Amino acid sequence: MSHKQSAAMMALMVHGQEMSNPQLRKEAGFALDGKDRLKLNEKYVSSRKSGRAFVHQLTDDGWVWCEEELAALTPPKPVRSTLTVVAYLALNRFFEYLRLHDVSLKDVFTGGEAPPAADLEEQIRTAYRKLARSPRGWVGLADLRPLLGGAASTEVDAVLKQLSRTGQAHLVPESNRKALTPADREAAVRIGGEDNHLLSIEAS
Repeated sequence: MSHKQSAAMMALMVHGQEMSNPQLRKEAGFALDGKDRLKLNEKYVSSRKSGRAFVHQLTDDGWVWCEEELAALTPPKPVRSTLTVVAYLALNRFFEYLRLHDVSLKDVFTGGEAPPAADLEEQIRTAYRKLARSPRGWVGLADLRPLLGGAASTEVDAVLKQLSRTGQAHLVPESNRKALTPADREAAVRIGGEDNHLLSIEAS
């Protein structure tokens, strides 16, 4: 595995949830694309298109790789800096502590198991009520998602689509496309080939 691929794996591990290429560029200084993405997609990383950007997340095999990498103690060669060596040493000690207490890396960085759909729906409703200025008011998905405790985008999308299908919620695109930010585009839910950026939930 190349240094860039290893770095991408570690970045996704620390982030603990889906991470877009714009986020990777901002936090790690590079995007996961081209041959590097295709190689990791074979086993360790799942990628999907969200708007114009790819969004990535570790697979179960990816989490296993991270645990084995940290347990190995030494960074991949050639080592490019003393800081890399020290970072691996620190992470190795951290991993050993977790293993001693029977805690997985995935639980640490993702906050444990994903909530059941019913719990996630209630989280969405609670977050919506915090943001909506009036009953059935429109709320941006870019504002809603950060309030959901790190729930995976795919799981949030599934609940939102179910609420839309049953008429309990409405999803629409932002009419003023020039007002859309990268965060708006990333947070959109795609239904019927159209990106939807705004949510309204019926009063219950």
